[in-house]
Amino acid sequence: MAGETFQELIDRALDAYAELAELGETVEDEWSYVNDLADAWRARFDHVVEHRGHAPAPDEASEATDRAIDEIGRIEDPHRAIDWLSTFPQVVLIAMGERP
Repeated sequence: MAGETFQELIDRALDAYAELAELGETVEDEWSYVNDLADAWRARFDHVVEHRGHAPAPDEASEATDRAIDEIGRIEDPHRAIDWLSTFPQVVLIAMGERP
């Protein structure tokens, strides 16, 4: 969404990410991996919020995040969800001008 802060953008990304992780958790053998990975990326997002949270996010970052959220929203296969647990945060961070 245009005109949002980094905090708002990350909140939206984390909501979508939680759904992705929930789908990945359905693979019983991967439960610990999924949660460890999700915790690590949430910590990375928390770091960005700590440093840039109230600053306005570029509209391009919001648009790119919207597209990434749309993409992961189409995922139905839990194994593919697990693959995207690393990819999605990197896409969002790069869109925000951050290093993954």
